[in-house]
Amino acid sequence: MTFAIITTGGKQYRVAEGDKLEIEKLLIPEGGEVVFDKVLLISRGEEVKVGAPTVAGAKVHGKVLAQFRGEKKIVFKYHSKTRRRKMKGHRQPLTRVQITKV
Repeated sequence: MTFAIITTGGKQYRVAEGDKLEIEKLLIPEGGEVVFDKVLLISRGEEVKVGAPTVAGAKVHGKVLAQFRGEKKIVFKYHSKTRRRKMKGHRQPLTRVQITKV
């Protein structure tokens, strides 16, 4: 089985062909092609290439399926004995990508 470990948006993901993943927002329209060139590791069966820090010449191709916002996270700050409360919500912009080629 072929898989790779890529980095995007400050996070690392293990991907294989056909995988769908939700990553930090990319400025690419829906239906567009994206190329991840920061490949940290690539494995093809018994053959494993580990980068230092990245594998030279390795690329992972994907297709942007959707641009959307994640579920709401509640940020609540509370100070006891002072009647101080602050509630705030946050929805992270995300991109859904399908991996087409490793």
